[in-house]
Amino acid sequence: MSGHGDAQPMISAKCGPLRGEAAVPGDKSISHRALIFGAMAVGETKISGLLEGQDVLDTARAMRAFGATVTQHGPGTWSVHGVGVGGFSEPADVIDCGNSGTGVRLIMGTMATTAMTATFTGDASLCKRPMGRVTDPLSLFGTQAYGRKGGRLPMTVVGAANPVPVRYALPVASAQVKSAVLLAGLNAPGETVVIEREPTRDHSERMLVGFGARLNVERTTEGHVITLQGRPELRPQTVAVPRDPSSAAFPTCAALIVEGSDITVPGVSQNLTRNGLYITLAEMGAEIEFQNPREEGGEPVADLRVRFSGNMKGIEVPPERAPSMIDEYPILSVVAAFATGKTVMRGVKELRVKESDRIDAMARGLVACGVTIEEDEDTLIVHGMGAGGMPGGAVAQTHLDHRIAMSFLVAGMASQREISVDDGSPIVTSFPIFEGLMNGLGAAIRRG
Repeated sequence: MSGHGDAQPMISAKCGPLRGEAAVPGDKSISHRALIFGAMAVGETKISGLLEGQDVLDTARAMRAFGATVTQHGPGTWSVHGVGVGGFSEPADVIDCGNSGTGVRLIMGTMATTAMTATFTGDASLCKRPMGRVTDPLSLFGTQAYGRKGGRLPMTVVGAANPVPVRYALPVASAQVKSAVLLAGLNAPGETVVIEREPTRDHSERMLVGFGARLNVERTTEGHVITLQGRPELRPQTVAVPRDPSSAAFPTCAALIVEGSDITVPGVSQNLTRNGLYITLAEMGAEIEFQNPREEGGEPVADLRVRFSGNMKGIEVPPERAPSMIDEYPILSVVAAFATGKTVMRGVKELRVKESDRIDAMARGLVACGVTIEEDEDTLIVHGMGAGGMPGGAVAQTHLDHRIAMSFLVAGMASQREISVDDGSPIVTSFPIFEGLMNGLGAAIRRG
């Protein structure tokens, strides 16, 4: 499948029990950051377990364009010879970030305080996503950005020749924005301070410390106050990328709704800023065991054992949990459809500016499959139909969104009639082995 080629319809039919081990790919967020921080270090960073989805491969190409040497040595095994903080060279061509909002926003931050000009573009989905939430705080450093109406790609960014440190309070909970500001602060003098009212995924802070940056996090009445000392010399590292909890969500949730299933998902990140889905599933009555907890690559991980859970109940998901599971609401809404009672998801307006308007996409697709849905700007409510209760029989529109595509293919595994998606090609951006892995467990997914 190609996230940049022709549409690839896919069909998922009701299947027997899922069994076996679901070895999902490396964490996408950490993979992006490992390449970027490696490019900003002096010397060779070695990476194992790198996700080789299209989004991360686009970031690898971007780091080469800025002057780093990025080499693949084998499956998941890469090295980056960095150029140091402020050492990027001006790219000779447009930087194409494909479908990756994380990639483009972090890379913009990385070059924003170096005197150079770079132009960024992406696929049709990425070119619809707002970049102002990143370019606005970057302008405080002295960076300039010129894009399409509404602050959209293609966009040319002119790095600040004489950057100044900033103090910035995040208006929305966004790890991408936080990370972009911190990356820009690396090449600014003095201290750059980022304040977040609600904690978001902290991979950038963990990795900054690991690479040798001076960073401090305090909890105050303002929230989390992150202070970064500018212009360090980052030291190369050996990075072991844990498995992605967002990718693990799909085989996990499939096993919960397909009768008789019993699978293991090894080595999944249990970072507290990423585990909101698993807390929510436990509250709904899901049978998930967290086995062999340990630390890998500076991140907590565990092996999951997941069994069919036919008695799950709908719950109200606390809105403050949203930052720790923002990418998992689409697949949670599928699980909610197979639970009993009403599942209420509030505080989720951030879903409307992801790869698609994920609230609308899931609502429309689930309604087409016979599920009763309520929604407003910041809320999605799913009226569960119980185990095996979803009629299915619809074609879901994915809007070039990998998580929408995978969510409806999972739904088709337990619905009464098969479910199709209009385009499964974007799945390659984050989970290139999805189809083979799921069918290896016992799913019945085929190309349309």
